[in-house]
Amino acid sequence: MAGREWFGDEERREVLDVLETGILFRYGHDAERQNHWKARDLEKEVEKFTGANYALAVSSGSTAVACALAASGIGYGDEVICTPFTFLATNEELIYSGAIPIFAEIDENLCLTAESIENAITPNTKAVLLVHMCGASADMDKIMAVCEKYNLLLIEDCGQALGAFYKGRSVGLFGTCGAFSFDFFKITTCGEGGLFITNVVSRYETAACYSDHGHTHQGSNRGMEPHPILGRNFRLGELNAAVGLAQMRKINDIRNRKKRNKALMVEVLETIPDISWRAYADIDGDSGTFVNFFLPSREITSAAVQQLRQDGVGGFDYWYENMYHFINQWDHLKNMKTPYKLPIHELGSSQDYINLQLPQSDQVLSRLISFGTKLAYSESDCVNFAEQIKSSILKVM
Repeated sequence: MAGREWFGDEERREVLDVLETGILFRYGHDAERQNHWKARDLEKEVEKFTGANYALAVSSGSTAVACALAASGIGYGDEVICTPFTFLATNEELIYSGAIPIFAEIDENLCLTAESIENAITPNTKAVLLVHMCGASADMDKIMAVCEKYNLLLIEDCGQALGAFYKGRSVGLFGTCGAFSFDFFKITTCGEGGLFITNVVSRYETAACYSDHGHTHQGSNRGMEPHPILGRNFRLGELNAAVGLAQMRKINDIRNRKKRNKALMVEVLETIPDISWRAYADIDGDSGTFVNFFLPSREITSAAVQQLRQDGVGGFDYWYENMYHFINQWDHLKNMKTPYKLPIHELGSSQDYINLQLPQSDQVLSRLISFGTKLAYSESDCVNFAEQIKSSILKVM
């Protein structure tokens, strides 16, 4: 699903601007940088595309989540409802913030549901950390209603979902803050990078300080800036920002091409008997980055996965057996293996992670196969690729 497929002269020009001035740091050095502010310009492009009032470029999607948690005041002992299906970084940041993860079920939308969130609420629940998985949104009307009913903060991890909208509104703008990833595999990339967004100035200011050792970025003497809070070093460098800036200026073309290629693949694959599709909350708002489908059973899906591999068909994820994305593979989290003591070791959790049963999530993911859409594919490439997928699956159906 990566914008890296469309690297070209635009990225080279932006990077050369930085190299020619030698100013790789995103703050200060005003005269030397010749008015090149790549991180700042990247933030403006993200604000324009998403409609956010404020965007902050940081070093990764993980640190964007950390900034969102900090800006929302999530910390020591706070119970936060989260998903068992995500890149593990989401829940790592939650644990390292001092909070206590409470896992809830997903459904065939691949995200937490309003019902599963409501079922997981306890008197100690403070927030929901929602992940918009595989390039499309959760059902935001229902989820927002539950958060408002129980006075819960909503934080959105949109690491795989830049370019996804719900009823015309970008993901990341429904709760307190949103976080995007710009790593090497995302729809637009910095190589390594992330973006935090919010519509609330106080949350932006907290995130901006937190991401840079507490600096306020006020005045012309960085060494003497006020430091209202302690912070971390989550800064994004100008070289990475330069790549991301060029990529963001292409995002509408990237998104349109991906949606076209996805439609071509779906047209072929939907003729497979007994195939079913992700349940979209807003299919028009899909970013087009994944073709997600279900086969009738875990046994058939596992056999299809083996057949695809045997036939040399790549480019897909079987998340059920993916070390990074589903809780059934997270033994280090279940046993809370960390390099140092954290609040969760002292406070414990109301969930027994080792013996936790999430049957609905297990049933959904055991039948799910996801193919990333190829940006550089022609129309005929997409059709031929889908025919290869179909041929392999029919062998086991």
